[in-house]
Amino acid sequence: MDITIKDLEHRYQARTPFERLALYDVNLTVKKGTYLSIIGHTGSGKSTILQHLNGLLKPTKGSIQIGDYLIEAGKKQKQLKVVRSLVGIVFQFPEHQLFEETVEKDIAFGPMNFGMSEEEALAKARETLELVGLPEAILKKSPFDLSGGQMRRVAIAGVLAMGPEVLVLDEPTAGLDPKGRKEMMELFYRLYKEHHLTIILVTHSMEDAATYSDEIIVMHKGTIEMKGTPKEIFQKADKLISLGLDLPETVKFQHKLIEKGMEIRDTALTMDDIVTQIKASLKEGGPL
Repeated sequence: MDITIKDLEHRYQARTPFERLALYDVNLTVKKGTYLSIIGHTGSGKSTILQHLNGLLKPTKGSIQIGDYLIEAGKKQKQLKVVRSLVGIVFQFPEHQLFEETVEKDIAFGPMNFGMSEEEALAKARETLELVGLPEAILKKSPFDLSGGQMRRVAIAGVLAMGPEVLVLDEPTAGLDPKGRKEMMELFYRLYKEHHLTIILVTHSMEDAATYSDEIIVMHKGTIEMKGTPKEIFQKADKLISLGLDLPETVKFQHKLIEKGMEIRDTALTMDDIVTQIKASLKEGGPL
């Protein structure tokens, strides 16, 4: 299921004295099975785009085509329930949305709300709990008796239980320590690879964008400023810095090596890439 955004504009509190232009002239195609990261400063429009992908916000101009479903400015949307089952959104701190008395009921709530029988929904709860790496033994526990990391995984299981084809992630590792963040990002990457989900990630982490993405878009003041592969984006370090954005630590380290006179021929996005580049440079007689 492809997603095509055409001439998208969004104005908060349109036609009031408090009107604010949040998005304009946004054009983007996300092919099925893509891992797309969206980066940019706070207020650049990243989260506003995400909320258009399942109809939480409506465009004031333009359209969003999600598979066979069209969300268009100025027209009533009759199939938003279907769209919301296809596009699952994981917001920051999703554990704050837990409310049922047991883990099982919390995960099953969404599927039942979308028309699944209770028996099917409870089976789906067990299935998705395994997907997020939690034991079946916690199904009958209160979600509020779990650790913070477990609660977040339960909330994510609740989104996955609805069977989305697209998983939208809005800063999903916010508040986690480095170990927890890595485990969470590896979970999403495994879902992407093994279950062929389309992933759209909003993140402030340049490392995550560089490590996991097929494509990156850079938002700036409400529109797309740059788009390309991770290498294409992070090769333009001066441009990113001019936009007030950071660089992955590997790219910063690479620039220091270049300043020391080492010849680095390709942008290194991981530590393995850095090691390969250093070995190649030393083999050619570059400086230590």
